[in-house]
Amino acid sequence: MALDKSLKEAVLRLSKEEKDKMLLRLIGKHKDLQEQLYFQLIEDGDTLPERREHLHAEIDRLYAGDYGSAVWLLGAVRKMHAAIAYHVKITKDKYGEVELVIYLLNQCFVRQAKYTDTHSARSEALAEYLVKRTDAVLKKWGKLHPDIRFEFQEEMNNLLARCHTWSAEHYAKQWGVPGKVE
Repeated sequence: MALDKSLKEAVLRLSKEEKDKMLLRLIGKHKDLQEQLYFQLIEDGDTLPERREHLHAEIDRLYAGDYGSAVWLLGAVRKMHAAIAYHVKITKDKYGEVELVIYLLNQCFVRQAKYTDTHSARSEALAEYLVKRTDAVLKKWGKLHPDIRFEFQEEMNNLLARCHTWSAEHYAKQWGVPGKVE
């Protein structure tokens, strides 16, 4: 929402003390803003590798269990993807977003194969979700610097190949997801 010009001018005329007081009150009401400022000002962005490692460990923990059905697995994968999206919102970590989402999706195909390799009504929603997320991360991968894209090329190609097998194949063709990238 755009700030009204007269309101902007009025705020700029406030004394430093009044602005500081208002700013602190606003920050106190926004958890995401607090987290972003903490990351930028206190952590100085130095904790980015630790934050990524934490999410890697969470993904490994996610796939360590048995979910009993593709529906429960889909819910867990969506929740983990939301955690990655929150990480990106706070840190603005585009590299980490591509890395973590590729890892999340590849690990789902590898470690939960009993749900991704079968055709059933319950696994269809999971297959479609995996292909949609693959398509989205492929677009983000394509916007990265060529050197960074090269780093992820092998894992991206593994993911694309997995999308063209078993229950996900129909959705990969439907969404126009390629089988390989160069």
